[in-house]
Amino acid sequence: MAKLKKVIPAILAEDPKALETMVREAESFASYVQFDIMDGQFVPSRSITSQDLMAVPIKFSWEAHLMVERPEDYLNDCREAGAKKVVFHYEATSSPQSVISRARELGLEVGLAINPETDVPAFLPLVDEVDSVLFLTVHPGFYGSKFIPEVLDKVVELRQSRPSIAIGADGGIKESNIIQIAHSGVDEFCVGSAIFSQPKPAERYYHLVALIKEVSSPD
Repeated sequence: MAKLKKVIPAILAEDPKALETMVREAESFASYVQFDIMDGQFVPSRSITSQDLMAVPIKFSWEAHLMVERPEDYLNDCREAGAKKVVFHYEATSSPQSVISRARELGLEVGLAINPETDVPAFLPLVDEVDSVLFLTVHPGFYGSKFIPEVLDKVVELRQSRPSIAIGADGGIKESNIIQIAHSGVDEFCVGSAIFSQPKPAERYYHLVALIKEVSSPD
C-alpha cells in the first residue's frame, strides 16, 4: 500500500519578528510545520529559540528540528512551547538512546535526523525506536544550501531495510527535484526556501503538494 506523502513547510527564522511573520503566513496553508532551532555550535548559524516559540500564538501542529548540541537540554522547553514532535541529530549526542527515552517520557514523538556524511549502518539499530528518520540532503544550518543527491542512495538503503519507517528529506528540495526525491522512497519533504523565499508561499506549497500526489512509495 502506498504511503501518504506530505510536504512539511520548514520555518527558519533568525529573530522573533521574522518568526511571527512566517507563522502568520504559514497559517494560511499549512496544518503542520517544522521549526528549525539552531544553536550556533552544532551548526554555524543561530536561530529562534523555544522561548521565542512560546511567545507566538501558533494554530497549527508542529515539530522542532533541533540542530543543536545536547538536544536533551531542549526537550522540556519544546514540550512547553507546544511541540508535537522533536527531531534531533544522531551526530549531536553521545547517547541518542537517552534522548529518545526522555522525549518519550515527555509524551513527544521522536525523529532521528541524519547528516549527509553518516552511513545507514551507524544509526540503523535506533530506527525501530523512533517514529521517523530525516535525511539532511544539504549540509545543515542555512536556507538555500546545495542539494546533495548522493543522500538518496541512503534513503533507498534504509527503505529496503525498514520498509515501514517514515522517511523524510530536508534541504534543497524544490520543484525540479521533488519527484526524483519522492521516487527514492521519501515520505516527508521538509521545504524551506522553495516555499518561504518565494513571492507567493501558499501557491508554491500547493504546487509541490500536487507534484508528489501521484508518486507512490516503493513498499
